[in-house]
Amino acid sequence: MTSFLSSHPKPLQDLETDVALRAILEGTATETGQRFFEALVQNLAKALGTHGAWVTEYLPETRRLRALAFWIDGQWVKNYEVDIAGTPCERVIDTAKLVHFPDHILEIFPQEEELRAAGVVSYMGMPLQDVDGRILGHVAVIDRRPIPEEPRVHAIFQIFAARAAAELQRMRAEAEVREREEKVGRLLSSAMDAIIELDHRLHITRVNPATEKTFQCPAEKMIGQDFRCFVRSEDADRLIALTDELDRRPEGQRSLWIPGVLTACCPGGQSFPAEATLSSFELHRRKFTTLILRNIHDRMKAEEKIQSLTAEAELLRAELQSLHQDDALLGESLAFRRVLQDIAQVAKTDATVLITGETGTGKELVARAIHMASTRRERPLVTVNCAAMPATLIESELFGHEQGAFTGATKKREGRFSLADKGTIFLDEVGELPLELQAKLLRVLQEGEFDPVGSTSTRKVDVRVLAATNRDLTAAVKQGTFRDDLYYRLNVFPIRLPSLRERGDDVTQLASVFAKRFTSKMGRTLAPLTADAARRLQAYHWPGNVRELQNVIERAVITAEAGKLNLDRALPETPSVHQVPVGGTALFREAILSAKELEELERSNILRALETAKWKVAGEKGAASLLGLNASTLSSRIKTLKIQKPG
Repeated sequence: MTSFLSSHPKPLQDLETDVALRAILEGTATETGQRFFEALVQNLAKALGTHGAWVTEYLPETRRLRALAFWIDGQWVKNYEVDIAGTPCERVIDTAKLVHFPDHILEIFPQEEELRAAGVVSYMGMPLQDVDGRILGHVAVIDRRPIPEEPRVHAIFQIFAARAAAELQRMRAEAEVREREEKVGRLLSSAMDAIIELDHRLHITRVNPATEKTFQCPAEKMIGQDFRCFVRSEDADRLIALTDELDRRPEGQRSLWIPGVLTACCPGGQSFPAEATLSSFELHRRKFTTLILRNIHDRMKAEEKIQSLTAEAELLRAELQSLHQDDALLGESLAFRRVLQDIAQVAKTDATVLITGETGTGKELVARAIHMASTRRERPLVTVNCAAMPATLIESELFGHEQGAFTGATKKREGRFSLADKGTIFLDEVGELPLELQAKLLRVLQEGEFDPVGSTSTRKVDVRVLAATNRDLTAAVKQGTFRDDLYYRLNVFPIRLPSLRERGDDVTQLASVFAKRFTSKMGRTLAPLTADAARRLQAYHWPGNVRELQNVIERAVITAEAGKLNLDRALPETPSVHQVPVGGTALFREAILSAKELEELERSNILRALETAKWKVAGEKGAASLLGLNASTLSSRIKTLKIQKPG
């Protein structure tokens, strides 16, 4: 507290009540805010004849008082703030009552050095409270003379305090309104949707910045305009009908979602689809309507794209389905019927299946058939060729990776197991998996979980595993190149596909189906397979199995002559080495042919030579010359093998 200057205020004994009240009214009637408080404390000191007076606001967080106006000895004390602990002001704040120390105040507060230095002997203070009793601040007077305890002194002081409290409440309320308006303004300014205020005629009274951006028009050109000019005419009629509906609704329910899509029009001529909400309110007996509008052009385009992609996906799925139906598992042989029976038994379960067989026997077709007959058929079948991926990338392909997990990992990527969640994954050539990845595959099979490359979190998946190989995994286990625990996990339900040589007449059936398919695609008309062509196809040993047969028939259709398949150019020139599976596995050795097989092999070879020579036996281009035999020897073998020229 600053030191007091010498002054001679009028003693309280000479206080005139009417004069004091007039001073209150005249001094503060025309002032507000800071000037009000300055006028109040000046007139308070003058009315009560005290040396000083001040009015403060209370800061409850720090228990301090900050002066709004402090008048003492004829001058202002600027920026005065005090901690109330141990002061007379603390009594005022804590008791929320008028506190009056008429005399000897330093005996009551001996530690108050500021009061001692100023020579203060008396104090009177009163709290400023709002309607809820909350302390807003206080008003006080001090004097170097005693302040007598007279009812008229207290009455005048309380009137001053009431005036101060009312003004402080008004200022607080005004500040709250300003703060609320600022928040509303910021809310409107930050909103991404266009917010438009309309009067009872639907003329624009206010817009937010998003409205200017949405309609590509500055606010000053929109204010006062009829909003119906900014929408299509039929939508303007809808707005009128909807605002009338809002008027009929009870208070508190005057808001609605505008059904359907509005077509909004920019002043520049552009238009865009929009969705909107409508609400109404009254202010000072005037009706207003608020329209919140969103441009949904990009969203509609995205939805159309999604619908287009969905339809395209459905078409592709249908095409794939038809293609897979073309590649249907066909065959009547006993060995193949056993495969079909196994598929039917295991498909409805979630058992892991290990499909073995030579290259080209149709292992992927079997996996697809199992998936399509399972309860997971509505979810994806994800195919992984373990032999086709580099060892350094196969872990990322299977389990995914985080951004920055390794050089080149510029973004996060989902792995094949994540994509197959709730569906099926087909691991083709599973025998080619590196040993270090076999342990991680085993974890997925056992626990249904894995860690993406570079991730610290574990992913859970529900995936059915189908695996295939043309390798002998039991031998690989013995050699230490394949984990035995993984082998047993994969070999829950083994399905061995027979080679084409083991399927007898299935060769002819498949060849006929392939021939029809290729002739249809190429727009040709060819005669059905002849008995001789069927014999030739069955005589060949098909090391490439069904895949090789398909390729041979396609070549035969391409090179067809005179409406007949050309097997002469399609079939290999020399018979392939006859191979049989060893121990029911996909490793093979050369077979020891029986006498009947040798005879059939010779018969097939002679037939091929005769057809090439157009059934000319002797001569420079005869079959005997092609076979390196004497013509008489060849004629004898033809007779022995009962070979006859067709027709």
